[in-house]
Amino acid sequence: MNMSAQKKKVERVQTGVRLEKRVLQVLKAISAKHDIGLGDLIEGIVLHSFEGKPPFGEESLAFIEQMRVAYGLDLTAEDSHMLTEN
Repeated sequence: MNMSAQKKKVERVQTGVRLEKRVLQVLKAISAKHDIGLGDLIEGIVLHSFEGKPPFGEESLAFIEQMRVAYGLDLTAEDSHMLTEN
């Protein structure tokens, strides 16, 4: 994080977002590991993505892989446009 950057005030809104159960479990594990809220994690992922920057380093990616295995998350980016609900 750039310590010389000034904090920016934002307006947050409550939303009812539906997520795949295992994806949510992994996201919650990541946010707990980094001691941040789920919303803050999602904001960070999205802001990095908007700039074409990877949101996670090697250590975080290794943890994510462990959580994917633990929660049985076998979905990939290629699956993202082909998901259906039971």
